[in-house]
Amino acid sequence: MDVTDSGMEQELAWQIPLYERLHANPELGLAEHATSAAAADLLSGWGFDVRHFGGTGVVGVLANGAGPCVLARADMDALPVTEATGASYASAVPGVMHACAHDMHVVALLGAAKYLAEHRGAWQGTYVALFQPAEETAAGSQAMLDDGLAAGIPRPDVALAQHVMPTEAGTIGTTPGPVLSAGDSVRITIHGRGAHGSMPHKSVDPVVLAASIVLRLQTVVSRETIPGEFAVLTVGSVSAGATANIIPDRAELLLNLRTYSMATRAAMIAAIERIVRGECAAAGSPQDPEFEYYDQYPLTSNDPEANARVTAAFTRTFGADAVYRTAPQTASEDFSRIPDAFGIPYVYWVVGSVPPETYRRAVANDTLDADIPANHSPSFLPAVDPTLRVASQAQAVAAFAYLAAETG
Repeated sequence: MDVTDSGMEQELAWQIPLYERLHANPELGLAEHATSAAAADLLSGWGFDVRHFGGTGVVGVLANGAGPCVLARADMDALPVTEATGASYASAVPGVMHACAHDMHVVALLGAAKYLAEHRGAWQGTYVALFQPAEETAAGSQAMLDDGLAAGIPRPDVALAQHVMPTEAGTIGTTPGPVLSAGDSVRITIHGRGAHGSMPHKSVDPVVLAASIVLRLQTVVSRETIPGEFAVLTVGSVSAGATANIIPDRAELLLNLRTYSMATRAAMIAAIERIVRGECAAAGSPQDPEFEYYDQYPLTSNDPEANARVTAAFTRTFGADAVYRTAPQTASEDFSRIPDAFGIPYVYWVVGSVPPETYRRAVANDTLDADIPANHSPSFLPAVDPTLRVASQAQAVAAFAYLAAETG
């Protein structure tokens, strides 16, 4: 079914005001009360069976005869960022902003849900629209699963998700295999022996120990990871002590890891712990180091067959010039926990949001990083049209790739 030529453009009349309202009233993770209520009210009015999981999580189930079950997901939470876009609908909540386009994800999925509800004669099966809280803290999908999601909705055959990115508006990027990295944050506490700054011989200095660890950790990627295998290890924070004349008794390091391979991830974690323990032993640390893993994101890796099916549908609808193979992104997501819990394939794609002339000029001038605000920037603001229209159509097109009556 050709979604583009079937009237979805007219839906912008209600979608744009809703998007601007959500953008002006952003809500942080697990506090998306107004956002989830708006989604639930609309879904209910369109005939969906609405269910709630994980506090603010909302799921709408639309059964339409025998056939496949498709789950489509949008995240809802905002970020603790002060908006600097100057938009007429800029955030009215101090220090909170939709700086990652989750408001657009919500409205796009609602647009697809309404379209499927109004065109039941064109498809058969079950459509599940899932609105997830707290993606930015990697807590939302797990909260929904912990609250019974897997047993509380029909088992999907495939899951779909998308993300608005600062690429050319009107385009869609897909790829088989890894599309977003696995992400892990690590808090490492190392122990020394405190002393007066004038008596260093009485200490085990955790500051010097931390410095040695930071330098040695640089070899995990450069000397222990196979050349060509993607891996990032960032030491984002080192803290110890409070005054110049006191050697403290401990130090804390905060690390962040990104990988496209779970084997590489496991090898990096093993190397980090080996290096830290070895440096602590070499320094005579009086206590074993402590490792705390948090803000852990799973790998997002598209099923090749499902990705090919959805990509073909996008190409038929939007044209070959609008659909491209995207490179894997180094950002991370918690979406894949949901399909992984069901043991089903999934497809995750990216939708462009920068006016074509602006994007092409930046490419020509090699000024993308300088001229185009990235996600999480206080200046990040998608071009509403065509971004919202294309994102809405993309969700519907991907669903019809499985549900359309003519394909079974």
